[in-house]
Amino acid sequence: MPGLRILSRWLLLGEWRAHPVRALVAIAAIAVGVAMGFAIHLINAAAFNEFSAAVKSLSGQADIQVAGREPLFDEAVYPRLATHPSVAVASPVLEVAAGLASQEGALRIIGIDAFRAGFIAPDLVGVAEEGRITDVLADDALFLSPAAQAWLGVRTGATLRLRAGTGEVALRVAGPIQRARSGQRLAVMDIGALQWRFQRLGQLTRVDLKLRDGVDRAAFRKRLAAELERDYPGRFTVGQPNDADQASRTDNMSRAYRVNLTVLALVALFTGAFLVFSTQALSVMRRRSQFALLRVLGLERGQLLRQVLLEGGSLGVAGALLGVAGGYAFAALALHYFGGDLGAGYFPGIRPQVQFTPVAAAVFFALGLGVALLGCAAPAWEAARARPAVAIKSGADEGALARLARVWPSLLCLLLAAAFAFAPPVFELPLFGYFAIALLLVGGIGLMPRFAALAFRALEAGVLRLRRAPPVLTLSLARLANAPGQASIALGGVLASFSLMVAMGIMVASFRVSVDDWMGHILPADLYVRTADGGNTGFLSPQQQAALAAAPGVAQAQFLRTRRVSLDAGRPPVVVIARDIDLRDPGRLLYLVGDTAAVPAGARPAWVSEAMLDLYGARVGEVLRLPLGGAPADFFVAGVWRDYANQSGSVVMRLADYRALTGEGEVSDAALWAARGASLDALEQGLRALPFGAGLRTMRPGDIRAMSLKIFDRSFAVTYLLEAIAIAIGLSGVAASFSAQTLARAREFGMLRHVGVTRGQVYRLLAFEGGLLASLGVAGGFALGLVISLILVYVVNPQSFHWTMQLHLPWPLLGSVAAVLVAASVATALVSGRYALSGGPVRAVREDW
Repeated sequence: MPGLRILSRWLLLGEWRAHPVRALVAIAAIAVGVAMGFAIHLINAAAFNEFSAAVKSLSGQADIQVAGREPLFDEAVYPRLATHPSVAVASPVLEVAAGLASQEGALRIIGIDAFRAGFIAPDLVGVAEEGRITDVLADDALFLSPAAQAWLGVRTGATLRLRAGTGEVALRVAGPIQRARSGQRLAVMDIGALQWRFQRLGQLTRVDLKLRDGVDRAAFRKRLAAELERDYPGRFTVGQPNDADQASRTDNMSRAYRVNLTVLALVALFTGAFLVFSTQALSVMRRRSQFALLRVLGLERGQLLRQVLLEGGSLGVAGALLGVAGGYAFAALALHYFGGDLGAGYFPGIRPQVQFTPVAAAVFFALGLGVALLGCAAPAWEAARARPAVAIKSGADEGALARLARVWPSLLCLLLAAAFAFAPPVFELPLFGYFAIALLLVGGIGLMPRFAALAFRALEAGVLRLRRAPPVLTLSLARLANAPGQASIALGGVLASFSLMVAMGIMVASFRVSVDDWMGHILPADLYVRTADGGNTGFLSPQQQAALAAAPGVAQAQFLRTRRVSLDAGRPPVVVIARDIDLRDPGRLLYLVGDTAAVPAGARPAWVSEAMLDLYGARVGEVLRLPLGGAPADFFVAGVWRDYANQSGSVVMRLADYRALTGEGEVSDAALWAARGASLDALEQGLRALPFGAGLRTMRPGDIRAMSLKIFDRSFAVTYLLEAIAIAIGLSGVAASFSAQTLARAREFGMLRHVGVTRGQVYRLLAFEGGLLASLGVAGGFALGLVISLILVYVVNPQSFHWTMQLHLPWPLLGSVAAVLVAASVATALVSGRYALSGGPVRAVREDW
């Protein structure tokens, strides 16, 4: 009907014109939530796809890949694979991450047999200059991808110095490689030269196999895996490039981080849903008599219901559209300037391009629209079911909010939240923990009317017992105590924003303090030494270790060696850490948690990280089997330690046991204790004076902690941004709610002026109400946020990242945000009151009919 459409458009546009700020705040909250969630999805999808494509490009046309459970394996198995009747070509591959002598970072170098790799991965073959075709076999030449050339700032013919042990290897840049993906930093050289130059003789990383025509890949893979397991138990994995195991490993690297960021982004959406509820509830209250008149004039209940839903849905549509567009733009900018790891280091060295995905955009658009409709559902139902004869009368506003005071739905939400908080993870994700947090928020906000009524009535009774009760304060408390429904709308905004801020602030502060304490415990030495830069080609030989221990000013020296081993083809590798552990006091170097077990005589002890308990089922007092030295080795799990550096799991063992199993005498790090009275500066100078001192890097514990916390803050940069956005939206929502309620009370203020209340007293009345409401909201928000933080610290984080932490409350941050919220509420009430009183008492009273 044209008339109804005109009426609907008039009501919608009229409401937007009357309260544009309130509508814009709700739209902004939905837009930010949709934008951040959509951007995080696009960034991680682009990074995941680019990382998988990069892995695929290095595998070329290989049908099967044979890799070791240890980083390197003996090349003696290669002839067996190359001469297999079903194999057409077998291409050996050796990969190292060589530290740079002139700058930070490491260069990934792939050693290949150019003649065999040309049949499987031709893109990796180097492009030699004209007349120098033999450079692909030269022992001093390597070929760089365009991204590596740009990163290193070198061209063909330049000399590149790389780290090998504590020494340097000079290699000539012989040209580019055939093809590499954008942003892929890698180098290629002859495999024999790589083995010789970096002391990896007789070792391989993997063997790529191209099968003969007609060979069933799946059947061959299964058969070859069984043969290798029979002849070399626990040493090899057999897979296909980019198979399900590879996809699982890539997904597991960052899944928990992605999911937690997405949930954090949805916090803004939850805030948007509540702001839509606040906007529509206040709008329905203000227009209650108008809707009643329309009902009297013939507007049906269903038509009125659709009208209010249309108004709320319009906020959702606008916010969702802006969010999808903003999310795409944010993702494009983040990928261009920061890459695909979002500061967490999961996908370093790649430059993915954002791809717009219509399905994901539709999902996030529907999510934004859905939360808006959910937020306006209750006000729409109240407007439609109100009886016109009652609603048309002035002063029935509080009755419209009577249903909000029901306690049982909120108590049910809290009971379900308590049950979900103790539920186990689902697919290794704390899904029930997230549900518990959502139910806590809904239940806490639902209890606000009853909580406000009880609190303000108690305060009112206390004030009335005073001999000289301030009349303005008494009047403020009387109104708040007798209109808890209206107070709860403003309280809910304070509660939602402050509780989420408290929860996130406590969680991040607890994690940061726990990391700092953990580093203080595991870094007891005075000085730490390692080869100058990153990568896995630097090491300290036994002779160099002896020289460090005998250096002037050194009272004690301990050494450490790390390597990665694969326990599950579908998971990232586990880190094995071998160090000088005193079996009588392992807690001196390890941050032990939980129970410990006495080591049986003759057993090799090991201490596993908390992640090993969740991911691999390791238990104290049981045996853990690890692939070391080319064979499985059994270790007795003597205890559990906290490890924030290795999310995929780690195992600590004695260095002597590691050397006995592997035969390796080299180490990667050294910890030095200075002799009594020795100067650390003098000790560092003495180390630099050693024959190999130029290849050493020394760091003090304080420097390591500062650098680690800087990395921590960078990893949580997106978290800090989302938290700041949530606080800003919460403050805006609180301001919008207070201003709307104050402006709607112009008739009340006019009546107060008629009975003798001065303008200044009205201002003080509003200041008291704003301050009391905000203070009560802050108190409730702190209690609710503390409970949510307990779930985050003790449920969500252990189930997501498989480590525990200690609780820490950042009082300065919480106090400052609470003060800002209270001040903002008081200021908003005063500013809105000034506008509400500008029309004069006579005009205000005339509006009351």
